[in-house]
Amino acid sequence: MSVKATAAAYALDENARASINVSALCREAGVSRAVFYKYVQRVRVEGLEGLEQRSRRPRCSPQQTSLEVEELVVKLRKELDDAGLDRGATSIQWHLGRRDDLDRVPSVATIHRILIRRGLVVAQPRKRPKAASRRFEAPAPNEMWQIDHTDWVIATGVVKIFNIIDDYSRVLIRSRAVAEATSEQAWNTFCEGAQRFGLPAGTLSDNGLCFSGKIRHVEVFFETQLRDAGIKPITSRPYHPQTAGKVERFQQTLKKWLSKRRLYSSIEELQAGLDEFAHIYNTVRPHQGFGRAIPIERWLAAPAAGPASEPLAH
Repeated sequence: MSVKATAAAYALDENARASINVSALCREAGVSRAVFYKYVQRVRVEGLEGLEQRSRRPRCSPQQTSLEVEELVVKLRKELDDAGLDRGATSIQWHLGRRDDLDRVPSVATIHRILIRRGLVVAQPRKRPKAASRRFEAPAPNEMWQIDHTDWVIATGVVKIFNIIDDYSRVLIRSRAVAEATSEQAWNTFCEGAQRFGLPAGTLSDNGLCFSGKIRHVEVFFETQLRDAGIKPITSRPYHPQTAGKVERFQQTLKKWLSKRRLYSSIEELQAGLDEFAHIYNTVRPHQGFGRAIPIERWLAAPAAGPASEPLAH
């Protein structure tokens, strides 16, 4: 006879109770006397139904996320996705924290579990861990600007977009659409950014001919202008885009946002879209690279660096 069946007989039948050696039964079954008497008490209070298998789930979960908050998480993720903005658990928590109608903001882990439960997260087992590479960051605003360009399609064909990111604060210094990625256009984009944020101490770019002629043993217009202004041009190692990874990553974010917009009919329309995104990126969107701070707030919170007082050698 099983422990539960014996416990039921012990609770309901006085004659059976006298003949049951509880200690011997528990030793043989490998259970404690406390477990046996727990079953006895259940039968006395609830009848035989008390022996049915019970869920381990607690009877109440005061910290459980309400259905209303869960629906809000799902709704907010869709809104962020439709807008072409970050819609991960960290970003969702940041936006929830800025609301006035929530008594308690769920943790990032809770939000992530909600997204998984709703089928909104796709596993990425091969995604490179954050600690897989060494991370460099300039010590001050304007210490180093990263510059690059990327392609984008409008109604008239493929155009180029120059992008400049401040390495320290991630402020988008300038995003500018042009027909061709020339060294002169790179400098013009740089000057437009400098009109607002001042001149940096240095720039970091890849070895594209519009930025540098070092590997071709020449000096291009962009480099010449930088050195004349006392700004040090630095180029990444060939075939190693990770060196200028911040601007590379920014361009992924920009393209994700642009992909949610209509097909722009002209460079002028595209430029208006880039200016709109620059405002969102610098003053509204939290950046996960440094604790979800706003880039412009981080740029303003520290003294900015500047170029050398004299032109650099060519």
